[in-house]
Amino acid sequence: MSGCTGCLISFADTYEKLLDILGAVDLVYAITLADAVTKVTETEDKLVIERVYPDEVDIALVEGSICLDDPHAVELIKEVREKSKVVVSLGACAATGGVTRFGRGGQNPQPTHVSFVPVAEVVKVDFAIPGCPPSTDAIVKFLMAALEGDTDYLEMYAEFVKYQDASGENLIKQVISQGLCMGCGTCAAACQMRAVAMYDGKPDVRMEMCINCGSCVLQCPRIRMPKSKGLLEV
Repeated sequence: MSGCTGCLISFADTYEKLLDILGAVDLVYAITLADAVTKVTETEDKLVIERVYPDEVDIALVEGSICLDDPHAVELIKEVREKSKVVVSLGACAATGGVTRFGRGGQNPQPTHVSFVPVAEVVKVDFAIPGCPPSTDAIVKFLMAALEGDTDYLEMYAEFVKYQDASGENLIKQVISQGLCMGCGTCAAACQMRAVAMYDGKPDVRMEMCINCGSCVLQCPRIRMPKSKGLLEV
């Protein structure tokens, strides 16, 4: 989809762990790792070569956001959903829209009228892995948990699908402002843009640097707690 393929490169950078994954599955469609089945159509003046998405896919990792102005992208993601048992949004662009939709990490907004949305706004998504890109370790652990049927581990990724606007602002509104932050620093450690820093034991979020990748939201151990301390049982 619409992305830099950094997430797929992160997946490929698993090195020897990639061999374990490939030994446990059949990789049937991957632009960076395998040749895709193609369909060739001949017209009067040219040859049209199209990649063909296979039928009956168990797990589809989708990288990149969906460009609503690109009919081919919209139709392809609908085909992926139709032919796949499980659809996973891989990386910030697919999960939240990332830099294609929100902030650009301190850069000036680019003048454009093209619309980009996360995958879940077009089709049903089962899991979402945030990050720009997600770490190789996160990708490997997710895939191994999926293959082993570890639903407890996968639960947080299933829940993250609803956080399509996940950013440091979620930390401010849902955790810090509610007095739920315990100063563990997990959000700052997870932020790849260094948009979260710890001061006096509490996170300071620099929204001008945030690219809405969602890593801090996924890793925060308090984000799933009640929005108000008053709802907590004594």
